Amino acid sequence: MTASIKRGYAYPLGALPAQKGVNFSVYSNKAEAIELLLFDHADDAAPAQVFHLDPARHRTYHYWHAFVPGLRAGQIYAYRAVGVDAPELGQRFDPQKVLLDPYGRAVAMPAGYSRAAASAPGDNTAGAMKSVVVDNSTYDWDGDQPLRRPSAGAVIYEMHVKGFTRHPNSGVPDESRGTYAGVIDKIPYLQDLGVTAVELLPIYHFDPTTAMIGMTNYWGYQPIAFFASYTGYSSVYNAGQNPLGVLDEFRDMVKALHKAGIEVILDVVYNHTAEGFGPGATLSFRGLANDVYYLLDEGDRARYADYTGCGNTFNASHAVVRRLIRDSLRYWVQDMHVDGFRFDLASVLTRGAKGETLPNPPIIWDIESDPALAGTKLIAEAWDAAGLYQVGSFVGDAWKEWNGKFRDDVRSFVKSDNGYVAALGQRLIGSPDIYGHEVREPEQSVNFITVHDGFTLNDLVSYDDKHNDANGEENRDGSNDNLSWNCGVEGPSDDPAVESLRNRQVKNFMTLLLLSMGMPLILMGDEVRRTQRGNNNAYCQDNEISWFDWSLPEKHADIFRFTKQLIAMRQSFGFGRSDADTLLALLKKVQAEFGGVTPGVVDEGYTSHALAVSRTSPSGEEQFYVMLNAYWEPLTFTLPPTAVAAPRGWECWLDTSRTPPDDIHGLGDMARVSGDTYTVASRSVVALVARR
Repeated sequence: MTASIKRGYAYPLGALPAQKGVNFSVYSNKAEAIELLLFDHADDAAPAQVFHLDPARHRTYHYWHAFVPGLRAGQIYAYRAVGVDAPELGQRFDPQKVLLDPYGRAVAMPAGYSRAAASAPGDNTAGAMKSVVVDNSTYDWDGDQPLRRPSAGAVIYEMHVKGFTRHPNSGVPDESRGTYAGVIDKIPYLQDLGVTAVELLPIYHFDPTTAMIGMTNYWGYQPIAFFASYTGYSSVYNAGQNPLGVLDEFRDMVKALHKAGIEVILDVVYNHTAEGFGPGATLSFRGLANDVYYLLDEGDRARYADYTGCGNTFNASHAVVRRLIRDSLRYWVQDMHVDGFRFDLASVLTRGAKGETLPNPPIIWDIESDPALAGTKLIAEAWDAAGLYQVGSFVGDAWKEWNGKFRDDVRSFVKSDNGYVAALGQRLIGSPDIYGHEVREPEQSVNFITVHDGFTLNDLVSYDDKHNDANGEENRDGSNDNLSWNCGVEGPSDDPAVESLRNRQVKNFMTLLLLSMGMPLILMGDEVRRTQRGNNNAYCQDNEISWFDWSLPEKHADIFRFTKQLIAMRQSFGFGRSDADTLLALLKKVQAEFGGVTPGVVDEGYTSHALAVSRTSPSGEEQFYVMLNAYWEPLTFTLPPTAVAAPRGWECWLDTSRTPPDDIHGLGDMARVSGDTYTVASRSVVALVARR
């Protein structure tokens, strides 16, 4: 290992390999001294070499830099920062703490990682995460590029990388279970289902120990390295702690998904970091520039402003933080070929330095206007944990939004709550009451019934109450307002009538999700009734509560078939719309008309539970008549005359009350409907089609 260093340069930030060595650059505006540490192994109790950076030679403005000859990709490194430890001034320098590079492209995770050591006084070298030098120029992408598929027509599948294949019955080789490589093995399943994109729960490197004592942060919403893939999802790293292999395995997964026509969307967390959980840990940002990277309490700068519910809030209004976020996004698109991002608690990014809501938040426009991100899918969870709710008002021209109103109104209608007929009508046609004023495309509304946070679809129809005792918080955690109904029995049931009703309710939900205008999102396993045993906050359950049980596709083959055919017919019938059409223009084109048991007559009364909607396709070749009965008795609907010249008249596409295979049909085997009425069974959805 070399014993000398050169001056180096401030740009670019991070560790950049060159022909004769590596350039290091890190931001720390108030540090008095910076040490660059080089390690031979992740678990080393002391660095193999320490470089004390001379501020007169190795500092340009607020950037500390050095060029170290002889180094190459794979070198493990970190920093220590010396400065004033004055929490009341917003400064938390600790010269004994080993710090990750905020721009580090990979992480070396020691077997003995200790969050406690990073939180307490004293040296934490042996148990500290370290960064790794990466050379991205050597990977062979075989011509791969982000797919840039239009949002119209997209069907997103929200999934957890580990949970998708970790179960012992996954059929994936043991060494690949729960990894990026395991996802590759299951791509045929995703293709068969028909989804066009996977939305991966956080894969940025996170602190897995941010959970109750003895538990793991399974979901990964505690990031600490915005440029690095999580080592725990790598079969290569698990086998031999090869941090560079993590990158290749992730890229292999992306490349394989792209070859299958499936986009990769990352669930990203730029609203807080893992340094804020519990008493707080000095892992990276906090030890380099605490008052730059975080929003501090105006009255007490020793305290963090918390708009995230996670102990701190990233200061996205600061120029340095904005650049880091933008550089991170560029990296994942340009170097890792991902297709889009879903921003966790995105409304936090619209807050200013004092926590105020900004009318034109710079970071939002930075992201949207960045040419390197043009065509990248940008999806906002348009609320935060401090009461800011921006669904329908999130700033930007290209951002899509998770539509929480869709979830709540559809759940309420299907469980037969009173007073939801009018609201449901809006949700079916792209929520113009929420989005119509913006003259945007219908895909602006990302529609969902369930996501990782809450009940699965099976549990939504199987539990009245949450059952989170396994989380160790005496069932206090998780939402109490689930809009769920157990169909008469709490939890698993061997009563055929209860199971039949639950199956029907699952199909009702899937039908409403996939026949509504907007971009649908399906939670991993909902297509086969995956259960979390009533746990609606399984963030710490890295076990069979959260994992995909691969016996379910056979056990609930009828639900899988129903969902698969719904997706296929959604695409065939053009429910995925053209990006050229705004929502309001499209509504005029499809001629959506509402009725009830009588065509054109909608009963919006408080106790009404019936709705019918007639829609023509944009091409005018098909007409659809969808009848919804959330009442507990059958209702007879009068059918309207077909608006298109249909030789066969009305044909039954699907009826959720019928037993398979008559519950849903393909284009060639639909049954003609005789007469001018149709009796829709209790708690059922029927869709008829008339074709030229």
